[in-house]
Amino acid sequence: MANQIVATNTGELTQEDVQTLKHTIAKDLNDSQFKLFLSMCEKTGANPIVNEIHPSVFKGQMTVQFGYDFYIRKAKEADGYLGYDIQLIHENDEFKVGRKTDDSGRSYMAVEQHEVTFPRGKVIGGYAIAYREGVTPFMVLMEVDEVDHLRKSNIGMQKTMWNNYFSDMFKKHILKRALKSQFGLEFDDQPVEATNEIPEYKPGERKDITPNQEVVEQPKEEQEDKMAGLRHQMKQKFVQLGITDNASINGYLKANNVELSNPATEAELIGLIELLDMNIDMQQAKASSDDELPE
Repeated sequence: MANQIVATNTGELTQEDVQTLKHTIAKDLNDSQFKLFLSMCEKTGANPIVNEIHPSVFKGQMTVQFGYDFYIRKAKEADGYLGYDIQLIHENDEFKVGRKTDDSGRSYMAVEQHEVTFPRGKVIGGYAIAYREGVTPFMVLMEVDEVDHLRKSNIGMQKTMWNNYFSDMFKKHILKRALKSQFGLEFDDQPVEATNEIPEYKPGERKDITPNQEVVEQPKEEQEDKMAGLRHQMKQKFVQLGITDNASINGYLKANNVELSNPATEAELIGLIELLDMNIDMQQAKASSDDELPE
């Protein structure tokens, strides 16, 4: 694959393009991962040269992320595309949303007021609205706390981007969710293995759900099993750090500015597990250093 020209929906990747990728955004990939990444580009039609897709590696596992430009292009290619609106909400803004009902009796969320006053203060939330002919506007409304796990990510580039360019990353994150739900864009950022088969991208149908709900593809039992597995991982990692009682756990969470919902969400658990992994690695590195004998 690396020696072939790869076709995407926005043009072909020449051999020169492939070599450029190998030495830039894909430099951390091994040969198998790079071959898989090129296969994903070809199957999905995403062009890495124009930032529609890019890979990252953490602890040997490749994660492929689709850029918001790819979501926008796919939405524009869908029937009935009428554009979108994306805004951030600051602490001094006057903001209000409410429910409306369309001609078919379907309820949906709509912005009733968003007035801006300077100074606006810090960003506390944001919303994106995707418009499509013949259906109600689809709005995603989020608070900044919902993306804390991305700002604390152990993936170096992801953490850097979210902390250095938070407003831009937050807007893109919300917009991707709105476009994905409104236009049935059934692809997402995902960890992949070199043995995985990459299905060709096919747009799906929008599912009628209330705004700010995620489309849950897994059965309830599988989702519960997944959450139980994450909680088990979390407890094991606390034990590895020598943290075994509730008081110590609460002290750790407070010291690291970690706030969990009751019950904790999947995203919160994943973010906490990544943080624990980082502390475990630091602890092991220190132990190895202490064990070394002076010359």
